[in-house]
Amino acid sequence: MSGFIEHEVYEQLARIGKVLANPVRLRLLDLLDRGESDVESLTTASGVGLKNTSAQLQHLRAANLVITRRQGNRIYYRLAGPEVSHLVAALQSCAEARLADLRVAIGNLLGDHGGLAPVTVDELRAHIDDPGILLIDVRSAEEYANGHLPGAVSFPAAELEAKIDSIPRDVEVIAYCQGPYCVLAPDMARLLRDHHISARPLDGGITRWRRKGGTVQPGERDTAVPSAPYE
Repeated sequence: MSGFIEHEVYEQLARIGKVLANPVRLRLLDLLDRGESDVESLTTASGVGLKNTSAQLQHLRAANLVITRRQGNRIYYRLAGPEVSHLVAALQSCAEARLADLRVAIGNLLGDHGGLAPVTVDELRAHIDDPGILLIDVRSAEEYANGHLPGAVSFPAAELEAKIDSIPRDVEVIAYCQGPYCVLAPDMARLLRDHHISARPLDGGITRWRRKGGTVQPGERDTAVPSAPYE
């Protein structure tokens, strides 16, 4: 009898594993780690068709990994709780440690990420108030306004090159974007280095910062580069 009950336990655990065994669903969970979103926005962000996105969200909902609310004719999805974010983080960490093919794929996506000496969340937390560091958010202005790291200045990737002369040369720039597989921060760090500015990306972006307990703050876009400490 106990063997049967034990089997039932693992059957239930396997439900989560089965739901996660789909690349689109994993991508959607990463996107929902940014915050609540509707199907149309998730479709655009994921690059997956509307019908497929909707179907995969239903699988995630059936496993209680996401929950919904209705506002008018729109249905909004969000992660069911912080443990879902932690589960995805643990899966990514384990897979990156155990799967050489994944490490190759990440390298193909991000380029020579290791050569940029990414800043870890723990390193940034210890030095976030250092006046010799300029923290820049290279996501869109809208994403910045929805929530950004404390003290970060908004420099969307599309605008950074045009405004690069406004960045002091005597600071270390730490650039961050959305998540662990976002290419914007590494690309912008390379751009800054090409202009002889010391720059490193934040490993894992704002998603990893949140997953490790870091706070974010909403607010109007801040484009003012602090200058007093460097005068």
